[in-house]
Amino acid sequence: MTDYHIGSYRSIDAFVRDKLDAFQNGGLTFRTLFLLMFREADNVLWEQSEGFRIRKTTYGEAKAHILSRAAALKKALGGLSHNAVVGLYLENSLDWIELFWAILAAGFRPLLMNLRLPAPLLHSAMRIADCRAVIAANGTFDCPVLRPADVPASGEPIGEAPFGTELFVMSSGTTENVKVCAYSAEEFYYQICDSYGIICEQPLIKKHYEGNLKLLTFLPFYHVFGLIAMYIWFAFFSRTFVHLSDLAPSTIVNTIRRHRVTHVFAVPLFWEKVYEQARKGIADRGEETVKKFDRALALWEKLPRPLGNAFSKLAFRELRENLFGDSVLFMITGGSFLDPAVQTFFNAIGYPLANGYGMTEIGITSVELSFRKKYLRIGSVGKPMRNVEYRINADGALEVKGRVTAKYVLTADGPIRRGEWFNTHDLAECVDGHCRILGRADDLIVGPNGENLNPNAIEPLLKTDGAEICLIPADANGAPATVLLCGVNRMTTEKTAEKLRAALTERIERCNLSSAISRIALVEGPLMKPDEFKLNRIRLRRDYASGALKPLDFSVRRGDAEADELLCRVRAIVAQAVNRAEDDVAFDADFFLDLGGTSLDYFAMLTRLRDTFDAAFPFEETGLRSARRIADYIRAQKGGV
Repeated sequence: MTDYHIGSYRSIDAFVRDKLDAFQNGGLTFRTLFLLMFREADNVLWEQSEGFRIRKTTYGEAKAHILSRAAALKKALGGLSHNAVVGLYLENSLDWIELFWAILAAGFRPLLMNLRLPAPLLHSAMRIADCRAVIAANGTFDCPVLRPADVPASGEPIGEAPFGTELFVMSSGTTENVKVCAYSAEEFYYQICDSYGIICEQPLIKKHYEGNLKLLTFLPFYHVFGLIAMYIWFAFFSRTFVHLSDLAPSTIVNTIRRHRVTHVFAVPLFWEKVYEQARKGIADRGEETVKKFDRALALWEKLPRPLGNAFSKLAFRELRENLFGDSVLFMITGGSFLDPAVQTFFNAIGYPLANGYGMTEIGITSVELSFRKKYLRIGSVGKPMRNVEYRINADGALEVKGRVTAKYVLTADGPIRRGEWFNTHDLAECVDGHCRILGRADDLIVGPNGENLNPNAIEPLLKTDGAEICLIPADANGAPATVLLCGVNRMTTEKTAEKLRAALTERIERCNLSSAISRIALVEGPLMKPDEFKLNRIRLRRDYASGALKPLDFSVRRGDAEADELLCRVRAIVAQAVNRAEDDVAFDADFFLDLGGTSLDYFAMLTRLRDTFDAAFPFEETGLRSARRIADYIRAQKGGV
């Protein structure tokens, strides 16, 4: 029998039911939740790569650390009263988990601080929550600050002090109006009960690989999706979390493979990037490979599910080996709109990807678990969970009620207590009881022709390779207008920009949107900032109106007229190294930053340059990162010839 780390229980279901019963019978408090979460002392809580070794921390070891750190925290913040609010400003880490529980065990209420919020919004949220101290690895705040090292895991454990009674989660701030939502252990009990409902309905989510269930810590624990769907759901059943050191694609893939990660929960942006890279890899192998893949995908669409699953394992085995390998057994996306084509792709190649729904104010309320193709095609987020109800109001917006939603919400205007129904302001429709999110009511744009435009529905129809797009309302000489923003690489060539504009124009015309979309604006750089997980439409609208978004300007660059034969020959070699058309490579484009080349690509390019021009190229890091600099270097090597 495979050891699933469930002690003497005969099955995972019996293990889960017993822990839920113990939670209810022991009182719906954070103390009870803590004791049950760390009950399986020998199970591995945390795995982290350290060079060539993997460091593991058990639940028992972490529990001892938490109780010691709680005592140290109580001593350091002795002047604070019971249930005072203490902020936690850390990235995902074992420190985050230990200090989160240490704050509660010391009798305080943790405020989970969003590291991606701009400072003014962050400080505003702290004032709203009346935050009295912060534990942070860095940064300055208008209250006492403790570093993690100031709260050591050594020393005597805390005694039987009362736990804090609530925790606070900040909203993501994409509306630029941060809310602080309060949850007690009772709401978490019902969230965990709903996770058991998922296990009953979809057994795939409880599958283990080599006796282990391991989650990749992609989503931040301070976000409601990461806190509940990742941490609370799985830590309650003492599963393992795998540390992710950064969000570079190579780091993610290597971490999944090395640690044999089984579950990956992420935002749509991540799945879209992986999808684009996978499709590019298929395209790089030639037209025949693309046709073969598309034929296999079309066949999968027609097969009933059991046959489709067997077909996926055989037909797409090589593709899976080049992505995450065979350990990944279940994946969830949530947080914003995901193109159904992306979700269909992952399910077709053998990675079950479910679409979930939730908000900071309501927790996680549904996950599409059927995997029926009719629901994948529409991007369904499923039926409401057992302790939740859905309804759609007269304006077409989804309303939610249930015992899992936030106890109350703190705003600048004062607290808002949990009501009967919560208006999400997400436009939705139901198909056979399954909910489909159509977009935000706030994002609807009134076009020049007076019709409402839904960006979430339109953008997937217009999207083209190599471009990030966003539809926003604007003002054109006092009249309303609709602008299609297109963020492109700052070194995009003029010819490539013309091709991109023509492709977008063709899609607009094909979708009969010429009268609705006033103009296409090509702007430098990505539309999303590095610290954003989804498009901030309000910020983009403001930046466009203020002129903060820089339009592509080819007049300031040295153009093709200055290109001699050598420069053109070098550009051809650079383009080949990064697998791009020559017209897509600007003479001054940085090999790594602008063209996405790797170190291996770079060394292969230097070898070809050496053989082509009979010039010596140093293989250590140099400034030879653009076609123009390489051409100038060759001239210098050849005495200016």
